[in-house]
Amino acid sequence: MTPFAWAALVSLYLVWGSTYLAIRVAVETLPPFLMAGVRFVIAGAVLGLACLVFDRSAIRWPTRRELLDIAIVGGFLLVGGNGLVAWGEQTLPSGIAALLVGLTPVSMVLVAWLAFRERQSRIVWLGVLVGFVGVAVLAAPDPSGGFDGAGLAAVVAAELSWAIGSVYASRHESDVSPGLLGTAIEMGIAGVLLLVVGAAIGEVGAVSAPSFDSIAATAYLIVVGSLVGYTAYAWLIRNAPLPVVSTYAYVNPVVAVLLGAALLSEPIGPRTLLAGALIVVAVAMIITARGRANRSVPEAVDGPADARTAIERAA
Repeated sequence: MTPFAWAALVSLYLVWGSTYLAIRVAVETLPPFLMAGVRFVIAGAVLGLACLVFDRSAIRWPTRRELLDIAIVGGFLLVGGNGLVAWGEQTLPSGIAALLVGLTPVSMVLVAWLAFRERQSRIVWLGVLVGFVGVAVLAAPDPSGGFDGAGLAAVVAAELSWAIGSVYASRHESDVSPGLLGTAIEMGIAGVLLLVVGAAIGEVGAVSAPSFDSIAATAYLIVVGSLVGYTAYAWLIRNAPLPVVSTYAYVNPVVAVLLGAALLSEPIGPRTLLAGALIVVAVAMIITARGRANRSVPEAVDGPADARTAIERAA
């Protein structure tokens, strides 16, 4: 890899690892679904405009079927996924949310097996088991004070929603403008749906006087988390080895935990360290094992197709 590619990868580690902290700050005074809706409507509009201005010749507008697929994937990844993470982070530390979301590759294995009977190696199943143990460590009752049950449930549901959307997207890949226009449309549709959900559950009435920190965190999520992060990822999956790029999946939670501790004084106790280590090991086992299987089986789903779905799975 070139020095520029390494720089882009390190920036991706930092950018997507920091989004969990930004979400935690944003939902301190902003309703979670409305905040996420504003984020993706604006980011989608800016990204779509950039595609029209700078890459008009490469644009192929989606068909009705592709628009339906984009809406379905956006519903699972950004509405069910990102929206529930934002809701859960109202009571859950950002680092814990990041660790749980990091389990998405584990849930993808389960979803693919349940829905399509996709066969996996023993190493992959061992990784699934290790991941479940990590979640059990986080969710176990703690006399000294554990994590909020509703917050944990919301983020676990978000992670499962991401997994379902990711598996669906990997089997309904679209070639819309190579990925970025499709992503822009997806963010726009999901953003509108998030606003509708927020209004339906009464979040409009909860908007009063958002703090400067919450507004700044939302702006950070729009500009850095969405636009910079997504563009860097789209460039990396076309210019760097996919196994190296996929390491973001288990580096981001570590970055999120460290940032939460450093900037928000979130505690890192033995329980968090143990659960974090188990989850990172589980994800590393699954990604490594599946990468080897894809290289050894030419008929397997192409790596970049799976990587395309990971763009929207970032927080």
